[in-house]
Amino acid sequence: MLTFNDVSLDYGSFRALHGINLHAEEGELVVLLGANGAGKSSIFNAASALRRVSGGQIRLKDANLAGMKPADVVRAGVIHCPEGRKLFPGLSVLKNLMLGAYLHRGDKAGNRTRLDQVLELFPTLVGRKDDPAGALSGGQQQMVAIGRALMSRPRVLLLDEPSLGLAPLVVKQMFEVIQQINRAGTTVLLAEQNAHAALKICDRAYVVEGGRIVLEGTYESLAGNKAVRRAYVGG
Repeated sequence: MLTFNDVSLDYGSFRALHGINLHAEEGELVVLLGANGAGKSSIFNAASALRRVSGGQIRLKDANLAGMKPADVVRAGVIHCPEGRKLFPGLSVLKNLMLGAYLHRGDKAGNRTRLDQVLELFPTLVGRKDDPAGALSGGQQQMVAIGRALMSRPRVLLLDEPSLGLAPLVVKQMFEVIQQINRAGTTVLLAEQNAHAALKICDRAYVVEGGRIVLEGTYESLAGNKAVRRAYVGG
């Protein structure tokens, strides 16, 4: 469904991605593993057209996303939930969520239905929907960020480090919700440093180092790889 074919990306004279080849089939949950600075966010920035690629193609079925404007990528159904949440702290939770529905603003009934679905996924937000987003805990803010992305009605959801800075219990809950989103039919590409938790829920995973894909496999194959286990999984 989403395919990178020999994608390179430069920041000035620095090459951040070197010939990336990866794919996520429709309905899959695919994980990108790698240390901070490995290139995971650059892969997402390329997919969402926040950065123009230097070479290669990024295809969503028959459409080439490379060269599109970010708004057109969103219209195509690829939605990026960035690292750091990027909420508007002074706006209410509800207003932050509804910003994700901007492209569907003419479909009021559909947006109400979608909002109900988001609040069902994150029931703790129901009583906080009129509170400023900046007053929420880190875990609740991450719920708002994911909920805002879901309001855009993604075909492919790019989740960049959703567990970063969260307590272990909240991480567990967050990954359960990500599984629910995937099982409901959304293709998910998840970038994570928390390999132990991420590998348990994925269909496949890629290991990213130095802007290159160095390994691909299932949980069983990667968790059984001593080098991967030592570097990312532990134990």
